[in-house]
Amino acid sequence: MPRAASVLGFALPALLAALPAPAAEPSDEVAARAQTQLLFGDLHLHTGWSFDAFTFKTLATPDDAYRFAQGEAVAQPLGMTFRLDRPLDFLAVTDHAEYMGLSRAMRDPKSPVSRLPLARQALDPDPNVSGKAFSLFTRALATGDAKMLGDDKGEIAKAVADSWALAKDAANRHNRPGAFTALIAYEWTASPGYNLHRNVIFADDDAPQPFTSLDSQRPEDLWDWLEAERAEGVKVLAIPHNMNMSEGNAFALVDSDGRPLGADYAARRTRNEPVAEVTQVKGTSETHPTLSPNDEFADFEILEVPGGGTKRISVFAGGYARDGLMRGLALQDAMGFNAFRFGFVGATDSHVGMSAIDETDYTGSSGVADGTPELRLDCKYCKGFADQRARSAAGLTAVWARANTRDDIFDAIARKESYATTGTRMAVRFFAGPDLAGIAPGTDGWVEAAYRAGVPMGGDLKAGDRPPVFLVWARKDVEGANLDRIQIVKLWSRDGKAQEEVFDVALSGGREVDPRTGRAPPVGNTVDARTATYDNTIGAAALAARWRDPEFDPALPAAYYVRVLEIPTPRWTTYDAARLGREPPDGLPATIQERAYTSAIWVDPPAP
Repeated sequence: MPRAASVLGFALPALLAALPAPAAEPSDEVAARAQTQLLFGDLHLHTGWSFDAFTFKTLATPDDAYRFAQGEAVAQPLGMTFRLDRPLDFLAVTDHAEYMGLSRAMRDPKSPVSRLPLARQALDPDPNVSGKAFSLFTRALATGDAKMLGDDKGEIAKAVADSWALAKDAANRHNRPGAFTALIAYEWTASPGYNLHRNVIFADDDAPQPFTSLDSQRPEDLWDWLEAERAEGVKVLAIPHNMNMSEGNAFALVDSDGRPLGADYAARRTRNEPVAEVTQVKGTSETHPTLSPNDEFADFEILEVPGGGTKRISVFAGGYARDGLMRGLALQDAMGFNAFRFGFVGATDSHVGMSAIDETDYTGSSGVADGTPELRLDCKYCKGFADQRARSAAGLTAVWARANTRDDIFDAIARKESYATTGTRMAVRFFAGPDLAGIAPGTDGWVEAAYRAGVPMGGDLKAGDRPPVFLVWARKDVEGANLDRIQIVKLWSRDGKAQEEVFDVALSGGREVDPRTGRAPPVGNTVDARTATYDNTIGAAALAARWRDPEFDPALPAAYYVRVLEIPTPRWTTYDAARLGREPPDGLPATIQERAYTSAIWVDPPAP
């Protein structure tokens, strides 16, 4: 359970006298590193060029997705028009590489693909009929046999190659260095009985023909391809997602051939997959309440039924990010290598060409299956598409990057100076180092001083004689809810057994952790569910803390990440219900506490 800690946590702008900062002047390099800016974007978005999205009647193109991300209005499949009040800073359109753009050819009467039986089925206006086309498509994916789709002349392969070229053109057309970054990307959709999907992100203005799950469903083979491309000078990485739907295979302790993990596997995975997506429309993959029973905030936006089916996920261990990090630490403790040393990002995985991040104006994520409040709340297509009401309006990736360019955003992700949010745009900084005691987070010059004397989120430290000092600062979304608290989640391993503990390090409203229960009083709740309104009369506009782990042991491998919670606000289903004059749906929370999850800072034992 969360515990009190030896910490100075405080709400800003409450005054904190800053102790003297280290006297050394920063080097030019450190000063440059400190000049990072906060950028928000979506690293996982589908358009109608993804076959599954097309069967949901999504017609949006990559151009539409980039326009929407930049604040332009776009129509979704049922004709409703949406726009982002606040444009994004960057976007990666990640249409499925497998059969990418097949919908273009299906709708083009000049294309031989339009005459395939699959095209007539996919174009049927009834989602129940077009859903059968999607089922055929998924079977073709699983077998790698395009002939199942009725194509024995290679017309589909030609249409896919043309679509990839057009997708790259669209990204380059919308990329505006310094103003908006459009990343060339695709999704590798490996599903060997469970979800192993990865988004493949490029930093350059060109990219090779994708390596797809039709080439191989083994992550190790994808890494071979990534490494070969990097050897040719291509900047590319992969991001696992929906670990919550992997049936425990996302962080399995064996490789694709069933062999125990080794140091080579660990190095390759860390090199090729520096971050993982921990929140999106199909649920949050931070942790599961059965894995973290003492974490009062673990039961958040948990989705255990994948879209397109009714079978519940039954294996949670190995399928959530916190458990993955803990498994990595246990391997490091027992075997000397860490296979799961990854940072955090967030995304939407929306399949309508629009980032579905706004609780107040939810676009839906599955086209005609959930495109209106009535369809969603009446659960009209739940039988074929699972319960859309359980999906989330999430999430976003935040990066601390030197500039809004492809290279700088890619580099921030690669060094794990990133964090995930559930859609909120709160600002979060997190540093650690042995010499940070004289730095007060939130005061003038503190960021540069922290870079000079420590490491930011995603960084590594060697344990020394003194326990590290952690600095954390968070500011509310300027258009969103106040903050409830800052927590530091500590993970460590002793004798090959990983453990976890959550510390409340900063609480709004002068609250304190009860030493008997180890928990803080709730922040309160101002939500009126009937009208879907709330106010900011509780919580804090900003919070900060300087903290030392009261039980730090330099001999044990450990990782620490930050979770920041907002005060309760209405969930998107509550906003939908208010629009329709209904009560919020039973069985779902009327409120949520939006949150951010930072990449961890790892503290390694000294070399023997």
